[in-house]
Amino acid sequence: MTPLEARIRARIASEGPMPVAEFMGLCLGDPEHGYYMTRDPLGRAGDFVTAPEISQMFGELLGAWAAQVWGDQGRPDPFLLVELGPGRGTLMRDALRAVAGVPGFRAAARIVLVETSPVLRARQAEALEGSGARWAGSLAALPEVPLIAIANEFFDALPVRQFQRLGTAWRERLVVLEGGRLAFDWGRPRAEAVLEARFAAVPDGAVVELCPSGEAVAAALGARIAARGGAALIVDYGCWDGIGDSLQALAGGAHADPLARPGEADLTAHVRFRALAEAAGAGLRASGPVPQGVFLERLGITARARVLARGAAGAEVAAAHRRLTHPEEMGNLFQVLALTPRGAPVPPGFDP
Repeated sequence: MTPLEARIRARIASEGPMPVAEFMGLCLGDPEHGYYMTRDPLGRAGDFVTAPEISQMFGELLGAWAAQVWGDQGRPDPFLLVELGPGRGTLMRDALRAVAGVPGFRAAARIVLVETSPVLRARQAEALEGSGARWAGSLAALPEVPLIAIANEFFDALPVRQFQRLGTAWRERLVVLEGGRLAFDWGRPRAEAVLEARFAAVPDGAVVELCPSGEAVAAALGARIAARGGAALIVDYGCWDGIGDSLQALAGGAHADPLARPGEADLTAHVRFRALAEAAGAGLRASGPVPQGVFLERLGITARARVLARGAAGAEVAAAHRRLTHPEEMGNLFQVLALTPRGAPVPPGFDP
């Protein structure tokens, strides 16, 4: 039994069943034992590999995207170049290298990494030494200036609430103690006006998910962009809309039981991009989502791969290109959504 599991058991024993969102939040973000707070889970030796760790092409193209958006919106100075959940800092490092030659961009940019993990902050500081980057625990801590934000595999790690339709009512999924072990169960059916409004057409027995913290982040981004200008680029796995239980755990590079060894596995859920777009507010343009493969091709990843493949690592570049773009790899599983002010040019990669 992990130390976090012991605490969760004690909490359930004293206060009753725990909603899935609370369980997920503890497993990932508990200050002492949370998965992201105690380790570096990224890279080839970790539990999973994100796109920036696969190839420099990913971060370079997203950097070029940010520079184009900045230019299209009048080259604001200063502006915040923000990454949410920046991992090891690889994406931002590659992005900054790609835009080094864009006149005025780096001088105007204030680099901010929104990160809560002390372990990952240390990795980011190493990757971005000399960049002038600073850190924040949330968007609320940032100054009110134009903002261009990048969120790659950020929203999928935010806690979700799960509900099941039962006739005209809904019941929430809970974590309980059953036979001395953690188990899933369902709460008592009750009316849920918010769920009825969003999921009126789902069949009896269907499971739906809400991500309140994700919608809150999208709303904060939307308010800043609508008021000050800028953009948000969200890259994650999921779909525009959908139903079903998408909660999953990864440990040691393989799928695991979400209830096994809390704090030692990554827990994620699919992103509902429609919910994020709606939470951002009606004053913005939501472009996409488009498949990651399509998005990267529109930004020129094939041309960049050809340049990189002239070196000694041609086969590795080709493999990375395939992994990032092919429909059977990450190309269709990951989707890309952009938020920009109404009236601003359509951002690169989202052809009208």
